[in-house]
Amino acid sequence: QVQLVESGGGLVQPGGSLTLSCAASGSIFSIFPMGWYRQAPGKQRELVATITGGGSTNYADFVKGRFTISRDNAKNTVYLQMNSLKPDDTAVYYCRYRQLWGQGTLVTVSS
Repeated sequence: QVQLVESGGGLVQPGGSLTLSCAASGSIFSIFPMGWYRQAPGKQRELVATITGGGSTNYADFVKGRFTISRDNAKNTVYLQMNSLKPDDTAVYYCRYRQLWGQGTLVTVSS
């Protein structure tokens, strides 16, 4: 049974940076894409970024130029480097692999 475990969330000031990690326990297939989603209080979960097994990426417009998704297939891990963070980026960030979701990690952007 594959499980996804996110880490790296926390409190950061506007303009700051954080890197989220999502480690998959158990075997995953690098041919499948992985993604990061987020859910802010009172809002629906939304796509942030995805990455294919070959490394092709896709970003939501609101993070383009600020966030970078990457993956290390040997470590079964996907990352989300977040720069120039804004208060609107405050949310629980979730990792997804096929139909599986992690438990989420909270990112709070506030001064």
